[in-house]
Amino acid sequence: MTELHLPWLELSVILLLTGAIAVRWVTSAERARVYTLAVLGASLICNLSAWVDFARMHIFEAHDRWDLLHALFGVDLLIVDEFSAPLLMLTTLLSFLTVLSTLRTKVQRVPFSGILISQVIVQGIFSTKEPWLLIGLMGLSILPPLKDLINRQKSTRVFTIHMGVHFVLLVLGWLLIATQEPESSIYLLGGGLLVVSILIRSGVAPLHCWMTDLFEHAAFGTSILFVAPMVGAYAAVRLVMPVAPEWGLKLMALASLFTTVYASGMAMVQCESRRFYCYIFLSHASLVLVGLETVTPEALTGGLCVWFSVSLSLTGFGLTLRSVESRLGRLSLSDFHGLYDHMPNLAVLFLITGLASVGFPGTIGFVSTELLVDGVIHVYPYFGLAVVAAAAINGISILGVYFRLFTGTKHTSTISLQSRWPERLAVMTLVALMIGGGLYPQSFIASRNHAAEHLIQERQAKLSEHGKPEQALKLLEVDSEVEVESEADEQTENADRNSPIRAPSIKAKAGTQEIAAGSARIHRKGPYRNRDAISDH
Repeated sequence: MTELHLPWLELSVILLLTGAIAVRWVTSAERARVYTLAVLGASLICNLSAWVDFARMHIFEAHDRWDLLHALFGVDLLIVDEFSAPLLMLTTLLSFLTVLSTLRTKVQRVPFSGILISQVIVQGIFSTKEPWLLIGLMGLSILPPLKDLINRQKSTRVFTIHMGVHFVLLVLGWLLIATQEPESSIYLLGGGLLVVSILIRSGVAPLHCWMTDLFEHAAFGTSILFVAPMVGAYAAVRLVMPVAPEWGLKLMALASLFTTVYASGMAMVQCESRRFYCYIFLSHASLVLVGLETVTPEALTGGLCVWFSVSLSLTGFGLTLRSVESRLGRLSLSDFHGLYDHMPNLAVLFLITGLASVGFPGTIGFVSTELLVDGVIHVYPYFGLAVVAAAAINGISILGVYFRLFTGTKHTSTISLQSRWPERLAVMTLVALMIGGGLYPQSFIASRNHAAEHLIQERQAKLSEHGKPEQALKLLEVDSEVEVESEADEQTENADRNSPIRAPSIKAKAGTQEIAAGSARIHRKGPYRNRDAISDH
C-alpha cells in the first residue's frame, strides 16, 4: 500500500492521547479549555495535512509512513482513503468548534479530557477498515456519553439498553459473517443482525428512543459530538455494504426513508427545543442512509455529500441553539420569546444554518440534496417524492421555530444577551464552509463521486468473491442504466443549448445551479496512478 509522506494519522492520535492525559491533571477549567483547543487545533492540522497529502497522490488508499502499528501487528490498522479523508478532518473540526463556542460560565461542567478521549476513538473509527478494530472502537465510543449521564445523575437505562443491544448484535453479526460460508442461512442471519445493529446506532425509527433520551438528559455539546459524525453510517459503509444481500440494503433504505418522513413530522409538533433539534437531525441523518444503501454512483455520491452537508449545517444549528439555551435555559416552543433585539447575530446564524440543512440554494446542502434525489429516483421513483416532502416539512418546522424564538413579542432583560466572538466565529466558520461548498461544489462532488465509485467496486468484488455474480451483474446493469440516462440527458441539453428558442433559458441557469443539475455527469479531472492494481486488491 502506498505511504503518505509523513505519519499524519498516528501523530494526530498521539497528540490527542497525550493531550487527554495532560488536561486530566489541569485544575483550572479555563486553562484546560485552552489546552484542549490547542490539542484539537494541532490534530486538525494533522488531519487536514493527511487529506491534502493523500489528494495530491491521486490514489485510492494510503497509510502512514514509518507506520508503528504496522510494524507491531503486521496489518495496516490506520489508513486513509478517498471516502474517509474529509471525514477525519470534519470530525476534528466539529470538536474544535464545539469547545471554542463554550461559554466561560459553563466550562466548569465540561469534561475536556473526555472530549479528547472521544476524539481519539472517533479518529480511530474513521481511520480503520479492519472489522474487529472498528467494532471494538464503536463499543468504546458509547462510554463518554454514558459517563456524562452518570455524572449528571440522570437515568441511563434507555441509552444503555439500546447501545448494549446494538453492540451485541454488531459482534454476533460480524462473527457469523466471518465464520460462515456466504451461501449458508447463518451467514444471512449475520447480515440481518448487522443491519439491525446499524439501524439502532443510526437512530432509525422505531429504534430511536435512545437519541431523544440522550439529548434530554446529557450535555447539549456531548450529544452533538456523539451523533454529528454519524458513526453508524460509517459502519454501514465498511461492514454492511460490501457483504449485505440486496434485501438487507433495501430494508435499510426503506427504514431510513420512513424515519426521514416520520422525524420531519415529529419535529413540527415538538414543544421543547432539544427534542425539536433531535428530530430534525434524525430526519436529515436518515437521508444519508437512504443514499448509501441505494448503491448507485449518483445516489451514493449524493449520500456522501449529504453526510458532509448535514454534519456541517446541523452542528452549526445545534451550536447556535446551545448558545441561546446557555443564556435562557431550556427553551419552550409553546410560546413566543422575541429574542431578536437581544441577539440578532444568533438569530441570523440560526436561520442560515437551519435553511442550509434543508438544501437552501447557494449552500452545499442544495447540491447534495439535488444529487441524492436524482440518484434515488432512478431506482426507487417514489423515494424521491418522500425526500422532497420531508425536506419541505423540515423547512417549515425550522422557520416556525425561528419565529417562536426570535419574534412575536418583546423580551426584557436586565443583562446583555449578545453572543460572544468565539460563538460567532465557530458558527460562521461552518457557514463559510457551507456557502463556499455551495458556490464552488465541483471539486468536492468529484471527490465524493470517486469515493462512491470505489465503494461500489469493492461491493462488486465482494459479491463475486462470495459466489454471487448475479447480484454483481445486476449492480453493474443499474450503473449502466444510470450512465446511459445521464448521457442522454447531456445530449438533450446540448441540443437545447444550440436551439435559438431555449438558449436564453439555458444561459440563465449557468453557475452553481448548472453544476448541481449536471452532477450526474461528473468526470475525472485526472487519471489515478495504479488504479487497476489497487482495484484488484
